[in-house]
Amino acid sequence: MKQHICLLLALTTGCAVMAQHKSTALYQAQDLTKENMFSVNIEGPNFDKAGNLYVVNYLRDGTIGKISTKDGSGEVFVTLPDSSIANSIQFNSKGNMYLPDFKGHNVLEVDMKTKKVSVYVHSDKMFQPNDLCISKKDVLFASDPDWKNSKGQIWRIDKGGKAVLLDGNMGTANGIELSPDEKTLYVNESVQRKIWKFDVDKDGNISNKKLFAEFPDYGFDGMKCDKAGNLYVARWGKGAIVVLAPDGKEIREIPLKGKQCSNLTFGGKDGKTVFVTLQDRKCMETFRVEIPGKRY
Repeated sequence: MKQHICLLLALTTGCAVMAQHKSTALYQAQDLTKENMFSVNIEGPNFDKAGNLYVVNYLRDGTIGKISTKDGSGEVFVTLPDSSIANSIQFNSKGNMYLPDFKGHNVLEVDMKTKKVSVYVHSDKMFQPNDLCISKKDVLFASDPDWKNSKGQIWRIDKGGKAVLLDGNMGTANGIELSPDEKTLYVNESVQRKIWKFDVDKDGNISNKKLFAEFPDYGFDGMKCDKAGNLYVARWGKGAIVVLAPDGKEIREIPLKGKQCSNLTFGGKDGKTVFVTLQDRKCMETFRVEIPGKRY
């Protein structure tokens, strides 16, 4: 009987150790790339349908890098014309790449086969197009901060490149994301440290602006939703990703090695690896999560 109890205790302890090991493997940041592989404007990581990872400003400003998720190596995929500098990456259903160009008041389009870069939309009324999210109907939503005056705007960019101003009275609008059902649009304000939520109708119009979350310190940058609708927010300056439930309550905060986390995306075969860009370290970190990104 004693031997059976010892065996049972050993098995139980072994299971506990395994469970603990598995648990600690989650939400633990580790390096993907070497430091200083990017410019200080490293931003906007995203995956195409084939699972290739792209990140803006690889080696220097004005480039789009293609980064290996296996060993963290990279290569220049395309160099943008006219001294343009991108800040985010999105792909439409056809696989074309879209980039907010904060220098040229543009959103650029890249043909992934020919690598031809063209202006998808331009407006002199845009301040500095910063971040993008995209609907299943290939409608883009863009944040547009005016950093100098601590204000900003939200744009909708319809298929074909027509820009529609949705809200011209924001603070420094930065991270922007649609919920998995695309009925809610989240937009954060970096300087004001507020995250707002809007109702989105079938035509892409927004209404019913409500305060979703507010923090007393540090800044905000990019945001992404997981499949359950939880919102992952880059806390720029704090070096952490905060996870907020659909009701705005904080679920957890994931510490990073670097402090200036600028954006993130979900990837990997199961969509449960989060890839983060760090501007102070000029590199990328990753961590594993329990729930995959909303596209998986």
